[in-house]
Amino acid sequence: MYCQVCGAQNPEELEYCQRCQQKLLVLSGTPAEESQEFEEEGEDENFSFDEHLLERISVLEEALKRTAETVRQLLGAVGRQERNILINETGLATMRELLEGKRLVGRDEWSDLWESRMDAQLTALEKRERFDELKERIAGLYRGEKRELFAQLLLDAEYALFALDVRRALDILETAHKLDRDNHELAYFIGEIYFNEGDADRALAYLRRVLEAEPDHFEGLLYSGVIHYQRGEAGSAQDLLRRAVALRPDSFLPNFSLGAVYAGQGNLKRAVVLLERAVAVDPVPEALFLLGSCRYEMGKLGAAIRSLREAVRHDPAHEEAYHLLGLACLDRRWNRRALEAFRQAERLNPKRMRYRDLVRFLSGQGESPLPHIGVEAGDWVRRAEEHLSAARPERALDGYRKALALEPDNPTLLMSCALVCLQLNRARDAEAITRRVLELEPGEMLQATAFAALMEALRSEGRYREGNRMGRRLLEEGRSNFARAIAYYEMARNLAEMEEDLDQALEFAQLSLEHSPEELRQFPLAAMGWVHFKRQEFDRAIELLSRSSELDASATTLTQLGLALLASGQDDRAREVMTRAREQGGQPRSLEQRMMECMLDSHALLERVRKPRG
Repeated sequence: MYCQVCGAQNPEELEYCQRCQQKLLVLSGTPAEESQEFEEEGEDENFSFDEHLLERISVLEEALKRTAETVRQLLGAVGRQERNILINETGLATMRELLEGKRLVGRDEWSDLWESRMDAQLTALEKRERFDELKERIAGLYRGEKRELFAQLLLDAEYALFALDVRRALDILETAHKLDRDNHELAYFIGEIYFNEGDADRALAYLRRVLEAEPDHFEGLLYSGVIHYQRGEAGSAQDLLRRAVALRPDSFLPNFSLGAVYAGQGNLKRAVVLLERAVAVDPVPEALFLLGSCRYEMGKLGAAIRSLREAVRHDPAHEEAYHLLGLACLDRRWNRRALEAFRQAERLNPKRMRYRDLVRFLSGQGESPLPHIGVEAGDWVRRAEEHLSAARPERALDGYRKALALEPDNPTLLMSCALVCLQLNRARDAEAITRRVLELEPGEMLQATAFAALMEALRSEGRYREGNRMGRRLLEEGRSNFARAIAYYEMARNLAEMEEDLDQALEFAQLSLEHSPEELRQFPLAAMGWVHFKRQEFDRAIELLSRSSELDASATTLTQLGLALLASGQDDRAREVMTRAREQGGQPRSLEQRMMECMLDSHALLERVRKPRG
């Protein structure tokens, strides 16, 4: 028996091809025999070939008419379904407004739950489609004696995925894997699920089995290499990714991942070669930024500028790329272009005040301690803080949300969640959460911080006047100097950004300085300096921003000081300060995080990794 896909010869008793694992189809008879029978029938019945063709054409016309009618029916059904969906959405929106109006459901609770459920279902759908691609190959690889049980487990897993129950499907597939530990396709699918869920250790355990059974499994090499690098095992990562590059030298992900490994080790020449290959396949902004960074460190300013310009062209919100582009232009003495790039980076950075540090400051105030967090919720908070330290804010946000599921009305947890949303530029989420904090009427200092975060969220969306209305409300409701300092500071920033009433902005900044505690004086000083910069009073701006950076040399303050120095013509000092700002700010995302982000992008996986093997 010959395989209809690859042509390999197989014994008649086999159900799947030994070479490609495709299901074998049994065809009876031979073309010669069929032709002979047809000729004999034609001779007996004095068959007319023209009549035969006319009959076939008539049959096809009838089939086409039925198809057209079916398409019309389907279009009608789609239209009715579209109307039903619109009606359902209107009903849900009405129900939400009623529940929110009666304060039975919080705005953020509804949005968060809706979003998490939607993400979970979309992820389950993707895994179901992926399983449909692999299930025949998985079944074909089975060599044990319990084929019926194995097939039943695969069927149960498929039903679980149809029910969007990924956890149950994963448990069933792990049971199936115990029946066939050499089934590399099954091990790979399980490992891929764990990788996408962020469980790198379990994913690596299954990927090792994949590589034991099939050492040249491309996806297994790629995923394993990225996980090893994430774990700090650069040598193993390098070996695995080299093998992946050798298998597919024209694929984006292996070249990008290995280039990132070399960049992390300081081997810039090799990194540049691989990253150039990667961006030639797909100009992903992260790859372009990393390529530009390597070229900048090598002193190749022209090539670095080209790469960074491409990065911001593909991702206009890439703050890091704008900042590095400004430094490269400054090194080339292109001061005007450098100033434009730095201003764009400063505009994209909404973290004017480091509110997480502010909350830590508040936690030490004996007069107004932060609300207590329970033990179980505290465990999730500790995990979230670990993710923040490792530059994984998305996973930190998941941790805070799980803590909030245990204590939904804890203002401390709500504020921590809002701060991560600000870090992720999710202004709408931050706005909803901070409004919820204000509804709970927490202590005055925490309330002031909630107002500040709310104003920051509004400012990041360009809603300056609405933000200042919140500032005036804080002035009315707040009684402490701390609350007044926060309100005046935020209103000064908003007026400076609008560039409408800079005299009023300067007055607000001065009032903020008068009311600020000693520990927070760097913030109003920076605000005053920034207002003077907007007024083009560069010497005074430099003086105030320098004083602020001496108290707390944050990346934002240093960037603003560098802009003022550059505008005043002090190029060399501006470059020194901007370099300090880049070092002070650090890399919000580590190299391994950038690799993981590219790997976890579903479109990247479908287009760059999930290619059928021959």
